[in-house]
Amino acid sequence: MEFRALIAVVALAFTATAFAQSKDPVDSSIASLPALNAQQTQTSISGLSSGAFMAAQFHIAYSDDLVGAGVVAGGPWNCAGSNPLIAPLATAVSTCMNPCKYTWFCPDSLFPDSTFLSKLAQDKAEEGVIDDVANILDDKVYIFSGQSDETVVTQVVDSTEDFYLKLGVDASQIRYNTSVNAGHAFITNDPADTVCDETQPPFINNCDLEQATRLLDHIYGDLQPPVGRLTGELLRFNQREFFESDMTSMDDAAYVYIPKACKEESCRVHVALHGCEQGIGTLGTGYVTGTGYNEVADDNQIIVLYPQIRKSEPLPFNPKGCWDFWGYSSGDTPPYKYYQKDAPQMIAIKKMIDRLTTANTPSSQSTANH
Repeated sequence: MEFRALIAVVALAFTATAFAQSKDPVDSSIASLPALNAQQTQTSISGLSSGAFMAAQFHIAYSDDLVGAGVVAGGPWNCAGSNPLIAPLATAVSTCMNPCKYTWFCPDSLFPDSTFLSKLAQDKAEEGVIDDVANILDDKVYIFSGQSDETVVTQVVDSTEDFYLKLGVDASQIRYNTSVNAGHAFITNDPADTVCDETQPPFINNCDLEQATRLLDHIYGDLQPPVGRLTGELLRFNQREFFESDMTSMDDAAYVYIPKACKEESCRVHVALHGCEQGIGTLGTGYVTGTGYNEVADDNQIIVLYPQIRKSEPLPFNPKGCWDFWGYSSGDTPPYKYYQKDAPQMIAIKKMIDRLTTANTPSSQSTANH
């Protein structure tokens, strides 16, 4: 989960310009993501750590399609672009994490500039590379920072709240929790999980708080409490059909949780993004089944999509399996577009959402099987 170690290695290993790579043939033995006729106007997204940065990016880039976002231990949209004079990678592992870790002074100027980023978002919307930022004015936003998190410190996460406020989101629509003595982790109430204030794999901590429930309830409201026993289906599906190149660092497979009712009814969709070192290649289904999303989704007609990133090197250089919030999927060279709608990982997530919201017809199933 520690991003900072990336920079020293990247300086040595990632000096070449990225080149296009064709992907391997699709594995026909893995199921296709089904078309489920989900509600097109009730999609939301959340993530932890690098997944939180990606969730914030996707929320702003595709704001026309979303009703809310959850940012757990992450910074604002395009955090790595906070200083246009510094390469995004350098900003990502400093400004966007713990910029005062190795300094004896800590001015506000070391942290993400939410004023600059909010103005930049408006400019990028006018350029058409992200959706109109006015779309987020009626959205709900859940933000969390643990008091013992030294990986992405609270002052960085503060800038996430400030970013949304500067774009005009009313404070009543933002739930920002800084009251828990948590490490850098997703929070549960499972005694089997890591002690609350620790920061260690698998980065899922017991703080006697059902974070997935709090997050989804804030976005959607009036949810039923989590069920004791799941009745839906956890489906492993072929993720490769949603991206064009191995330069994305996306895994071959991903998961979706489909509540039983959603086989027949039109349900909502929530996208849950893991953090670094939490993909299925590292944790198996630990994040997919251990964060509590499925339990709250099961009786509330919410389909939960779990896109997956894998570790990759040398190109793209992503040895910890992080979501791209600094530009590795486009070669770590300008022009950077990791925060735009046409960024490779953004496109893949959007395609998966579109599949789920497509009507379940013979023609859609034929498309899903190719």
